[in-house]
Amino acid sequence: MSQPRIGLALAGGGPLGAIYEVGALCALEEAVEGLDFTACDGYIGVSAGGFMAAGLANGMTPRQLCAAFIENTAEPPDRFDPAELLQPAWTEFGQRLRLLPSLLRDAAREVLVEGRSVLGAVERLGRVLPTGLLSSDRFGEALDRVFALPGRSNDFRKLRHRLILVATDLDSGEAIPFGAEGWDHVPISQAVQASAALPGLFPPVEIEGRYFVDGALKKTLHASVLLDRGLDLLICLNPLVPYASNRLSSRDARSRRARKLASRLGRAPQPRIHRLVDGGLPLVLSQTFRSLIHSRLELGIRGYELSHPQTDIVLFEPDPRDAELFMANTFSYRQRRHLAEHAYQATRELLRERAADLAPKFARAGLRLREDVLASREARLLPAPGETRMQEALRTLRSTLSVLEARAR
Repeated sequence: MSQPRIGLALAGGGPLGAIYEVGALCALEEAVEGLDFTACDGYIGVSAGGFMAAGLANGMTPRQLCAAFIENTAEPPDRFDPAELLQPAWTEFGQRLRLLPSLLRDAAREVLVEGRSVLGAVERLGRVLPTGLLSSDRFGEALDRVFALPGRSNDFRKLRHRLILVATDLDSGEAIPFGAEGWDHVPISQAVQASAALPGLFPPVEIEGRYFVDGALKKTLHASVLLDRGLDLLICLNPLVPYASNRLSSRDARSRRARKLASRLGRAPQPRIHRLVDGGLPLVLSQTFRSLIHSRLELGIRGYELSHPQTDIVLFEPDPRDAELFMANTFSYRQRRHLAEHAYQATRELLRERAADLAPKFARAGLRLREDVLASREARLLPAPGETRMQEALRTLRSTLSVLEARAR
């Protein structure tokens, strides 16, 4: 009997998306026996999901990614400094400013000599605005160092498992699958940069004379690239969902779960938002962006299920009523430890709720959902705030005993 083929598709969502995926991946790998995210048949990543997929395909476990990206306890060069993504795009600013004298001269001539409208002249001056505020160059250099370590590679062709990172060609709108034939010679680090170049935040990434931006501009997952390989199971993670404003009472089961989760994490639950318009432009734009991304995802998943009925497709994403993740700044690292823990616990809760549906799908791929592992309420991704090493060891022991007790029943 042939070995079941398992694929992993990771959507984007900025730093918050990567933080969510770290927590969710750790929860899944711990709770699903036989699941090894470093040995999938294929990986596809878009934007921040490309960063995660490239690490996994290079043999970095979810826990190692957590140490590097969330805890900052990994040894250099694996330790990822969030400041790598917060460098101003000085080169871009300089190139645009050098255009200003000629643009001012042309605009003045159009208005004063040729009698054209002032609005047209102002539009011409728009070319001096930078295409991105932050540079991803240092991020790319950091990835170069990470993938240069023994046992890893910055070359798609030298990986043990297929990796596809999707970016969008800015000039044609075409989705480009880096790692596929014809595009597998591009360094993985550069492909990650291109896939994550969110317009307005990062300048387009130039590769061989073409300019590339975030891969999510075309599709949310691009999972057909993997499905066409004949997978038995495709695991999909999508960090961004539109928020469902609270129209339910505080006695609702979802509300109770949110309070319990916040209590376990030692925090007060995020207050519900009844009307997003009260949050002003940031919340309106966030909801708009999330809705656009998610509507395409829903259409894509339905299409994948029709075109590839032989493949079980399971999607993991935040609860739409999860105010904690919705209110978090998509580009903030300050709360990354709390948000990763939140994603870890929320994914464990989701696995408990959907066990009856998920267990048969996992079983068909040779995996087993460990309900005894999920039964433990002591499990954590990270030590609790202020927790000593002795307290952490005791908590881990309690968690292990809880699993053994559940298995003995």
